[in-house]
Amino acid sequence: MNKENKLIPGLPSGFEDRWNKKLILKKKLINIIENNFVKFGFEPLETPSFEISENIGSFLADDDNNPMSGVFSFKDGEKDITLRYDLSSPLARFVAQNNQELPLPYKRYAIQNVFRNEKAGNARYREFTQADCDIVGNVNPAQANAELCNLIVSTLLACGLKKDQFVVNISNRKIVQGLIEDLNISEDKKIKVMRAIDKLDKPNFGLKGVEDLLKKERIDGSGAITKGADLTDGEASQIINFLKVKDLKELKENLKNPLSQEGIKELENLLKVASYGDYFDQIKTNFTIVRGLAYYDGFCVETNLNFKATNSKGKEVDIGSICSGGQYNKLISRFKGADIPGTGMSIGVDRLLFAMMQLDQIEVDVKKLVIICVMDEKYLKNYYEILKILRDNNINSEIFLDSKKNLGKQLTYANKKQCSIAVICGENEFNNNTITLKNLLGVKGENNQVTFPKESLIDKIKKFI
Repeated sequence: MNKENKLIPGLPSGFEDRWNKKLILKKKLINIIENNFVKFGFEPLETPSFEISENIGSFLADDDNNPMSGVFSFKDGEKDITLRYDLSSPLARFVAQNNQELPLPYKRYAIQNVFRNEKAGNARYREFTQADCDIVGNVNPAQANAELCNLIVSTLLACGLKKDQFVVNISNRKIVQGLIEDLNISEDKKIKVMRAIDKLDKPNFGLKGVEDLLKKERIDGSGAITKGADLTDGEASQIINFLKVKDLKELKENLKNPLSQEGIKELENLLKVASYGDYFDQIKTNFTIVRGLAYYDGFCVETNLNFKATNSKGKEVDIGSICSGGQYNKLISRFKGADIPGTGMSIGVDRLLFAMMQLDQIEVDVKKLVIICVMDEKYLKNYYEILKILRDNNINSEIFLDSKKNLGKQLTYANKKQCSIAVICGENEFNNNTITLKNLLGVKGENNQVTFPKESLIDKIKKFI
């Protein structure tokens, strides 16, 4: 390949490589999250990355004329297949397919990647990891949803967030659906109204942005136009006034629609059950939470951080919700022979990772690595004997793989890998049955090198690592 035709390394927008400390922290967070899910009685489930498109549905789309615009879809023979955009739709298909064998209620968790064909931004990716917990079956909704709220708080605290750094906001879709009924808003406009309301707390939106989306259109800072729900000024005004109400009692007095009253009662029941647990103070009502996905039809939850973060360019950004979800009574009933309600929540692991990297509040357990430098190829067998001793004692270690490189280049490699110790043995050490260790993390200028009898190797190494 000539110079002109050589490839330029890079990634599509919305995708990123993760390595070193960031990947180690992500794996630690996933381990903490999974252990907490298991502690709450949830069982693991893994589903394929692809689903048949008609099974996964088009609940993500903003564009009615292009219902699969927010996903990655492909032809597979006579069928269309789609990369999953969340873990709830695959769960619905799985439960419908296997409900006779499952214990009901079925409490499952899944930690897998999902894919969304949408605009990438601050802590917003087109491929990212979600950690989901769902409760499927005919249960007491107040208990199930309170359990999810408790699980969210418990898990985020276990991950290293402090209580004053996040809040679990809850609402019920029925409240605003009742208001929409009273306003006689047509069926084709309802989901657009819901999605407009759901954007209230998004960066650069606020009440004005929501009002624009409720009416004809919204024009963002870049000049991009998003078509609105085309409500009248009066209809939009009543919804905006609703969004300003913060008190559950006030809402109960003002909204008399039976569906709204039902949603308020469900919230009251949830809060009563939640008060029996340890995390009641972390749970707050926020009636603007309606969730953008169309399959939610009751309880809704969004967990927001109480601090700002900065992106790679040093600009302050709003991370947004790191954990959200809600109740879906009809998602599974789309399939033949299954009419099973469900409720669930999802932690955005990569968004949480972004926040935790900003805070630097959680220790990353980086296993210290020992490197064995190759001073002379004729002693290669001896170096491998040392390597075996280290690995047999569960000490992370490697041998340098190019004996032609001088010691300086070998130590440069060791420093890039952040090795803690270098084993440096030459003719004198092997003749005298000794080992020389160099502390690569020691203070510059101090004597960071020590030589000792070979039989003391493990004791000496452990003092350093």
